[in-house]
Amino acid sequence: MLQNLFRTRTPDRIGLSLYSAAVDQAREPAFYTALGVKDEIDARFELYTLHVLLLILRLRDDGERGAEIAQELFDVYVSALDNALRELGVHDVTMAKKMRKLGEALYGRMTAYEGPIRSEDRSALADALARNVYEGADAQTAAGLVDYTLRARVGLGAQTLKDVLARPAWAENAA
Repeated sequence: MLQNLFRTRTPDRIGLSLYSAAVDQAREPAFYTALGVKDEIDARFELYTLHVLLLILRLRDDGERGAEIAQELFDVYVSALDNALRELGVHDVTMAKKMRKLGEALYGRMTAYEGPIRSEDRSALADALARNVYEGADAQTAAGLVDYTLRARVGLGAQTLKDVLARPAWAENAA
């Protein structure tokens, strides 16, 4: 019994724990009230993806071990998307097609956000966030979310890997 107390977490639990932290943060009311993100399924998907990406970028900065954990997080996220589709009633016959489309969207978002986040290119990030999160709104609409995203990136980067795994410190979400 005591051996279980001191055992390290399995990879699935690490990925699941980080995914839960990303989802919890993406559900913060300030995104929907102060920053004007619509409280709809598509916008929530965008915020989940953004937060998962922020964690993946942070983890990858920690070398091979971080990259392994980032992959575990990504795998849990894809699995959660699959489960969500099934709960929404998507049948096995159409699941592969839906997952392919969702995978393309997920990859597209991560590609659109990663470069601007890493380079702190506010303009490109605002364009991408406005297009995806705010459904094509003017880039200025995304200014608050850009500020939050870049502060979150810096805050996560200031944490040790051990601290990120225990409890990621997200940026304050102020308008």
